[in-house]
Amino acid sequence: MADEKDKESSEIVVAELHRKIKEAFEVFDHESNNTVDVREVGTVIRSLGCCPNEGELHDLIAEVEEEEPTGYIRFEKFLPVMTNILLERRYRPIPEDILLRAFEVLDSAKRGFLSKEELVRYMTEEGEPFSQEEMEEMLSAAIDQESNSIHYKDYITMMVIDEN
Repeated sequence: MADEKDKESSEIVVAELHRKIKEAFEVFDHESNNTVDVREVGTVIRSLGCCPNEGELHDLIAEVEEEEPTGYIRFEKFLPVMTNILLERRYRPIPEDILLRAFEVLDSAKRGFLSKEELVRYMTEEGEPFSQEEMEEMLSAAIDQESNSIHYKDYITMMVIDEN
């Protein structure tokens, strides 16, 4: 009896995930033919609350791409892979406290903010560097226009994904 309830419960969870994945996929299926441009797959995945790095995203695309790449990803190939990712809770976003500690390391003067120049330098010269497009997108959301700086506690609050 308990096994049947567990099975029913997991089927409901999977059905709900399939619905969410289909909804996210359809937003980018501009031709309404169950395909999305390979360049938009990362956006679809991120809209589902997953935060893979560029290497993980490339691996994921390779997994769902056709044998002979067409530039498009088919829903039928995307659905089972994305379902497993969500069930396994892979590519979870970094928790708020860890993000805060990272910004605090960069803010050695403990001012509570970083200048635009500091942020650009850190994001383009350290670790996995941001592309120009990623940098512009981050700056448009993060930088306070009046002070030309990022008040990182406010930015973190804006970035954090509510997992419920």
